[in-house]
Amino acid sequence: WFFFSRCKEGKFLIFVLVIVCLFYSVNCHVVCLFVYVDQDINKRLSLPADIRLPEDYLEKFNVIGPALFDQPISRRLRRVSLSEIGFGKLETYIKLDKLGEGTYATVYKGRSKLTENLVALKEIRLEHEEGAPCTAIREVSLLKDLKHANIVTLHDIIHTQKSLTLVFEYLDKDLKQYLDDYGNVIHVHNVKLFLFQLLRGLCYCHRRKVLHRDLKPQNLLINERGELKLADFGLARAKSIPTKTYSNEVVTLWYRPPDILLGSTDYSTHIDMWGVGCIFYEMSTGRPLFPGSTVEEELHFIFKLLGTPTEQSWPGVTSNSEFVAFNYPQYRAERLGNHTPRYLNFEGKKRISADEAMKHPYFSSLGNKVLSLPDTTSIFSLSEIHLEKEASREPVPVDPGNDTHTHTHFLCCYFWFVLFYVFLFSTSSLLIIFFKHIEDSMDYFLAKFLLLSQEDKAAFQTQSIQNE
Repeated sequence: WFFFSRCKEGKFLIFVLVIVCLFYSVNCHVVCLFVYVDQDINKRLSLPADIRLPEDYLEKFNVIGPALFDQPISRRLRRVSLSEIGFGKLETYIKLDKLGEGTYATVYKGRSKLTENLVALKEIRLEHEEGAPCTAIREVSLLKDLKHANIVTLHDIIHTQKSLTLVFEYLDKDLKQYLDDYGNVIHVHNVKLFLFQLLRGLCYCHRRKVLHRDLKPQNLLINERGELKLADFGLARAKSIPTKTYSNEVVTLWYRPPDILLGSTDYSTHIDMWGVGCIFYEMSTGRPLFPGSTVEEELHFIFKLLGTPTEQSWPGVTSNSEFVAFNYPQYRAERLGNHTPRYLNFEGKKRISADEAMKHPYFSSLGNKVLSLPDTTSIFSLSEIHLEKEASREPVPVDPGNDTHTHTHFLCCYFWFVLFYVFLFSTSSLLIIFFKHIEDSMDYFLAKFLLLSQEDKAAFQTQSIQNE
């Protein structure tokens, strides 16, 4: 500084250096402010952290500076803001593959232009006379308030004249597909992780008086990391107190508790716990616990395993007209594992709760930290939690557009097998003929030798010696 300040050129260089420092200081401040504003507006609008806000959106609403955040964002401003970003518009998402189709909806695999992440697009067809199905309305109304690491996230809702599209986070497969991929054999540690996450998601729902009512492996989604999430809340219900006004036509038959099968509509959160027990058994053994095709057959499977209920084991059951009409044989209960029976109790109020089940000694190997995680934090954020590698039982993938090599390989294998079999058969036949010929020749010479006279025998032997 002393050297440069002694001359005119040095003073000029110092001036330039100061200007450059000021320029970079202002730029850094602006960049930091942009980052701060971007993160803050994401938080204020309840947007995922990975969404990149368009620059024209930031400029239009003049968000450079903290003055915008002095007042709460109104509903109208939030709605306009989300629309400006791209939410609520079909063009924001690109359809990739069709994943499945049901009575009212079709599910596509898609990609978001905002995040470049994969999404699941559930496109519900709207009937002009009936409007949106009640299941779709129910699913939307519940999922928008359920924010949990083990519940599928609803990212966006797109309403057009012909359809209602729900945009969900994308997960690779459901539990049924996972079981199928590994030959219905899951690592015992992974069974424990999946069961704990199922209970964790249910516990969150039950604390908020929400019943899922349709638990089955197809409604439990799993990603590559091993995170399990509850999905398909179309039959779910929000309740404030236990009620008697629900329909008993809920829960897929295999996972439906006996009280519901016998026509009861007086139930609470315990309806989901029976399904948990059935899914736990299916993960552990690779086969469904009660695969009935009718209500009568389903009850027969249940009673055959758990024993036919009596007035002592299930008060009031003997006065149930449907139970009396079926006239089941008297079965004795079979022994189950020490954890499963708590889910599979005839009386709903005696079934274990999701919160209590998470604290069972069965999960002690996972540690205590999993019980104190925030709702939106995955259990895989803990270093000690990881998914074990499954024994590979997946079929070798075949490119449908390039079957020639596979067919040629099969034909070559078949050709060599046939050739080897012919060679083996031919060789065996030749050996049999050869030894048979030798045997016949020996018999012939032996018989001829025995019939010869003494002089002929002596001459024959002499001739043989000479030949040798």
